[in-house]
Amino acid sequence: MGTVHDVAAYIMDKAGPMSAMKLQKLCYFAYGYHLVWEDEKMFSQPFEAWANGPVSPDLYSQHRRMYTLSKGDIVGDPEKLSSGQRESINIVLETFNGFTAHQLSEMSHYADGPWNLARRRAGASAMERSNEQLSDTEIFEYFSRVVSVGTEDD
Repeated sequence: MGTVHDVAAYIMDKAGPMSAMKLQKLCYFAYGYHLVWEDEKMFSQPFEAWANGPVSPDLYSQHRRMYTLSKGDIVGDPEKLSSGQRESINIVLETFNGFTAHQLSEMSHYADGPWNLARRRAGASAMERSNEQLSDTEIFEYFSRVVSVGTEDD
């Protein structure tokens, strides 16, 4: 299993420079969709319910105080990812890379989503700090609903 750093390095290799917030959200979406599509975790590092959406503290430790990230700013090994992991990331990039960091952040804030549920568990109000972890069960359930809605017309 790769790490969040390996996933972030792969995203940076494929998508090029982006804000740290956008990278965090793309990692989150890749994790959530992969959890549903492959029924396995993409990496073991958790996401926390920070004020601006889901954040991997492990990844944040690499880009702290950096706004725009370029290839090489994230130390990870994309070669550690399985073909299924790379495929999940590629689909997420095709679908979401055109959105801004703020749009992706808004997408991660849905009322019934894992971020909001974790914030409620922690009793955190808007813009209040929280390190409450997002539940993999809630991530799986949420992204399962998103996937089923997206395939109803197929």
